[in-house]
Amino acid sequence: MKKWCLSLVVIRLKPLASSYGVALLALNASVLLLSTAAFGQVFPGNIQRSNLEQQLDIPLNNGIQGEDRDQADFLLRLGGQALGNGNYDKAIANWWQALDLYQRVGDLQAVGQTYDYLGVTYAKLGRYQQAEDALRRRLGIARTRQDFLGQIYGLNNLGTALLQSGNFRGARESFTEAVKIARSIENEPGEGLSLSNLGLAAAGEGKYLEAIKQYKTALSLRSFSGDPLGEANTRNNLADAYRAVNLQQEALISYQTGLSLAQVSRDVPNQFRGLRGLAQSYTALKNYNAALKVLEQSLNLAQQQKNHREELLSLRLAAGIYQVTGNLSNARSLYEEAITLAGTLGDIEQEAFLRNDLAQIIYYQRLK
Repeated sequence: MKKWCLSLVVIRLKPLASSYGVALLALNASVLLLSTAAFGQVFPGNIQRSNLEQQLDIPLNNGIQGEDRDQADFLLRLGGQALGNGNYDKAIANWWQALDLYQRVGDLQAVGQTYDYLGVTYAKLGRYQQAEDALRRRLGIARTRQDFLGQIYGLNNLGTALLQSGNFRGARESFTEAVKIARSIENEPGEGLSLSNLGLAAAGEGKYLEAIKQYKTALSLRSFSGDPLGEANTRNNLADAYRAVNLQQEALISYQTGLSLAQVSRDVPNQFRGLRGLAQSYTALKNYNAALKVLEQSLNLAQQQKNHREELLSLRLAAGIYQVTGNLSNARSLYEEAITLAGTLGDIEQEAFLRNDLAQIIYYQRLK
């Protein structure tokens, strides 16, 4: 990759784990649907696609054995493999079969966690009604079993699916109930998660000052309970809220801390979020050199991860900075590189936007 010129001329232009010790999926814990906001965007549109994350280590040592149970575990593992290969429909089909067998042998804990997998995967596909149905069933089972941790995480999963579908009121109710349960059993990780998600719901409604308050309270719990991944996510959410109310210096501090935590925990999505947020905050403060350095770091990470979407975004943001500062030659070069990448990705919409930006550059160059 070519080194970007950082000297600027500022010219303004107009699993489930079975009793047999089988590690099913890489998810031998309750599933959590992460509420992860895309930087600088308004909810519910364009919320970053959620990920499956391991949050609790609750092995299934319930003593249920037999052929049906073995087959159910096998199907659950197959579903996990399909998910890892990006075949969501096959994963869902395997999990429904596993669910039927778990119900047949009366393993409610396994039924609940399988509904978790189904609900989270439906949400990843944007099939929110099916996600909500599966997650409500999972929550009902947790209540039947008086599984308070299952209720906390089930409510957060349900609330996140509702948030992504635009049902802010329902999301807020789910997160609020999760906070109450977490406090009743003095579970700080669950309380921190639920408060962070309450902040996300407030931000989704444009109530950024309320969101900032919730995020700060959540951080006091998440940092204390030693959850770097969760803390990084909340710090990025807090920084997004600061940016929304034009508190750019506060946003910079929060993004920087979130980025450091994400790097320590090898949390690549939050590394990208932190880097993008830093670039935008530096740009808002007109510290263009710092913004370009951060974007170069983001581009390097994207290329290492073979993440062409993030690579495309880094190129476009950098090109925009060069354009606004009058370095039309660099801007043109990066726009052309981004157009080629958009074509490779088959992203017709992005390619059209980029070609329009490039046309403006060519027009101004001809005027000079």
